[in-house]
Amino acid sequence: MLTPRLDRRLDVLLDRARPEPPALADLVAAGLDRLALPGTGRTLERWQALAAVAACDLSLVKRFEGHTDALAILAELGGAAAPEGSRWGTWCAEPPTARLALRQRGGRWLLEGTKAWCSGAADVTHAVVSCWDEGGAQRLAAVAMAQPGVRITDQGWHAVGMSATGSVDVQFDGAQALPVGEPGDYVARPGFWHGGAGIAACWYGGASGIAEMTRALCGPRPDAHRLAHLGAIDVALAGAAAVLRETAAWIDEQPSSLAHPCALRARLVTEAAASAVLEHAGRALGAGPLCRDPRFARAVADLPVFLRQSHAERDLAALGEALLPPQEAPWAL
Repeated sequence: MLTPRLDRRLDVLLDRARPEPPALADLVAAGLDRLALPGTGRTLERWQALAAVAACDLSLVKRFEGHTDALAILAELGGAAAPEGSRWGTWCAEPPTARLALRQRGGRWLLEGTKAWCSGAADVTHAVVSCWDEGGAQRLAAVAMAQPGVRITDQGWHAVGMSATGSVDVQFDGAQALPVGEPGDYVARPGFWHGGAGIAACWYGGASGIAEMTRALCGPRPDAHRLAHLGAIDVALAGAAAVLRETAAWIDEQPSSLAHPCALRARLVTEAAASAVLEHAGRALGAGPLCRDPRFARAVADLPVFLRQSHAERDLAALGEALLPPQEAPWAL
C-alpha cells in the first residue's frame, strides 16, 4: 500500500480500471520517476512506488525500475544530469557472447559490440550500459540512443511472459558515450546491492497484484479451499513484506555499507513468496481467469519470467557463504 508521502498522481495513473497500463513516458512526464534515492532515509518509500507500478503491470515496472535505477547510478557516481523528460534503460547483463567494448579515439569514447536483453530499447532515449575498457576493466557508460552507430534489432526475446518489455539486442558501432564513474564502480558501489534489493520490491508488487486479483476473483462467498489458498497467500506476502521493510531500514541506517547478505535474503525470501502466490492463485481459481481474464493471465505469465532474474541456487549458496563464521548468531530474534 502506498504511504501518504507518495504522490497521489501515481494512484491515478495506475488505476486498474484503465483498459491498458500507462506508458513509461506518462510516469516521466508526471515527474513520478524522481524517487527518493536508496539509502537516503526513504528507501521503503522508493520500493513502495516500485511495488505499486509492478502490481499494475510487470512489463511497465521492468522499464520503470531500469529508468529509476539509471538515475540513481548517475547520482551515485557523479554522472551528468539526465536531460529533462529523458527515459533511461539500465542494461548491465553480461552474457559471454554479448559484451560491449569502450574505446577512446580522438578524445571521444566509443561503444562497440552487442548488448543483450535491453528492456524498453525502442522506447528509451538514453541508457546506462556495462562495458569493458581497453585495459580489461568493467565500467559503466551513458549513451544517447538517437545517434548513428546505434541499431535496435528485433532479436533476442521469444518469451510470452514480459513480452511488452521489448527486451531485444542492441548493436553499437562507434556510438559516442560518456564514462560513468571509474573502472570497477558498477559492482563495488553500495548502490549495486541497493538496486538488487529493489528488484525484490518489484517481484513483491507483482505477487501482491496477483493476490489482489485472486481475492476479487474468489467471489463474495468463497469455499473453504479458496479461503485456505488466500490464507497461504497472506502468509507468504506478510513474510516477504516484513523482510523488505527490515532491509530498507538497514540500508537507510548504513547506506555506505555493502548490503550483500541483506539484499540476497530479501530477494530470495520474496522470490519464494512470489512463487507461492503463483501456486496458490492458480489452485484457488482454476483455469478460468488464466483463459478469460487478460490482466490476470498477463500477470501470471509475466511474473515467472521476471523471477528468473534471480540466480536461484547460486544466490542461496552466496547467502550461505555469508553466514559462515565469524558471523555471530545470524538468526537471533
